[in-house]
Parts: sequence; C-alpha cells; structure tokens
Amino acid sequence: MTHAKLRQALRLLGLGEAAARVYVALLEVAPAPLVAVGEAAGLGAGELAVAYEELVDAGLASAADEAGDVVAPVPPAAGLEILARHRAAEVEESRIAVGGAFESFRRHRLAAYNDDLVEVVTGEAIGPRMRHAWASAREQIRQFESPPYVPLAGVREDALATLARGVTQRVVYSRASLEHPGHLKEVIEPCVEAGEQARVLPSVPVKLLIIDEAYALVSLSIKEADVVNSMLVVQPCGLLSALVALFERCWHDALPFHGGTARPGGPEPSDRRLLSLLAGGASDEVIARELGVSRRTLFRRLQILMARLGAANRFQLALQAQRAGWL
Repeated sequence: MTHAKLRQALRLLGLGEAAARVYVALLEVAPAPLVAVGEAAGLGAGELAVAYEELVDAGLASAADEAGDVVAPVPPAAGLEILARHRAAEVEESRIAVGGAFESFRRHRLAAYNDDLVEVVTGEAIGPRMRHAWASAREQIRQFESPPYVPLAGVREDALATLARGVTQRVVYSRASLEHPGHLKEVIEPCVEAGEQARVLPSVPVKLLIIDEAYALVSLSIKEADVVNSMLVVQPCGLLSALVALFERCWHDALPFHGGTARPGGPEPSDRRLLSLLAGGASDEVIARELGVSRRTLFRRLQILMARLGAANRFQLALQAQRAGWL
C-alpha cells in the first residue's frame, strides 16, 4: 500500500492528516526519537506533539523506552477497533442529525402548506421510486398485486433480494395475477419458494406497496393504472393507517396460496400445485396451461382428489384440502 493510500485509510478512521503522516513516519523510522519522527513527517514541534498524542489516544503508538524519548508504533488491532467504533458512532450521530433536520423541515412545511403527506409520481420516475422502496425496506413489505403490469426491469430480482435480506414479505394476489401469462411461474412461485407469504383474493381494491410503517406506494386504481401512469406516495398520516388496516383485513380474508408443510399422506407436488391454483380461483384453462396437461386430464385428476377428500364440488375440494394441511 502506498503512503497516500495508507494516510487516506487512517483519515477514514477519523485520524487527522498530521496524525496520519506521523504514523507513516513511525512505520519508516521507528523505533526512533520523537524529534526524528517529526522530521520524517515534515512537522514542527507543536504540530508534532498534537499529532503524536492523537496516535497515543487511538492506541496506535507509544514510548519504546522507559525515558519516553524513543517512540514506536504498536500492534493496531485494539486501536483500529476503537477507531472503527468511534467512526461508526459518528456516522450514526450524523444520520440522526440529518434525519432530524429533515423532519424539522417537513414539520415546518406541513404547518405552512400541509402539502407533503401525499406525493404524486408519474411517468419514468415510477420505476426508480419503486426499486428504491424495495431496497429501503427493513422489516416488512405488504403488497396488493394485480395486473395490469407496468414493464419494469428487475421486479422479481428486487423481491428476491429483499427476502434474502430477511425482510418479511406478505402479498395478496388477485386471481388475475395467477392467470396473467407467465406471471405465476416466472414471478409468483419463485418468490413463494424464497419465503414470501402469499394469499389470493378474487380481486384486490388497489395496487399497493407498504414499506414497513414508513410510507406506501399506491396506484390511483387498478382500472386507471394502464391509462393514468401515476402513483401516489403516502407518508405517515391517517391515510397510511387506513391503507394498513385495509391490507390486514384483506389478508385475513384471503386464501393461502402455499401453506406450511403438508401432513403425511398428502398429495404429490403436482397435485398440491393444482389445489393451490384452484384455491386461488384460477380457471380450468389457466390450471391446465400451468400444469402442462389437457383439460380432460385435469378433470380426471380433480375427480380423483375430490373422491379422496370426500368433496362434492370444487369449493369443498379447496376447503377440505386446506383443512387437511395440503395447502
């Protein structure tokens, strides 16, 4: 490592420029009298004393003889740990200070204008804003998902990366999501396999993404989403609380798309997938297409499953499958 890079590394840990120069000089000439170290660093007596004291306080240098005239660097492990912790604490304090300053600004704007609780995002700004939302989640994402879909690159990858970070992800899909060509296999099932908690309703009221308790992204309406290319960003307020309550109500009413581990004696994986699609309200055509079978084969498999569970119709089949732990 060059001297310039070493000095830069030390400064990133919080040391001053003069202290960094003295440390580099120590590595070159120590053990040596402090005066000689100062000459190697190009510092005068006063500046040298301050810089050397900074190194001693950081646990990176000390006297090498009893008289204290000769100095040398010391093993840096403990000192570097202390510096790193101090630096992390300073960064956290800065983050809190900047966040507090913005909140103060926001409160003053609210008092004067009351206009920043809901922001309208349109056009090409929607994609980056959504990707930022996925990346900013820390604890939980709640989502209503339904067509029409705006073509955004990396949607599945963003969801999988969020799950990989340990963020809980609960999604209520509309039946139309399961029937949208390729969406089930390419997006929904990979996310469910990665740990997403998915449920299905015949329809969802809005396209919605709630990030932690911080804010929500919501389309004007599903019908308008492909006509009015716009999105609302809702900050903490009564409207955000209402959206959270709406999601929880729909989540309670929705059917699980994939449940826990099936009980012993359960169906084959292909039949479990059939039942999941059936419980989600997918049509015969969609189920047959996703399973890669003919409609005749699908009807035969349904009859076998209905007989096995003692169900008189498809609704009872889905209900009995859920009760049996097959979903």
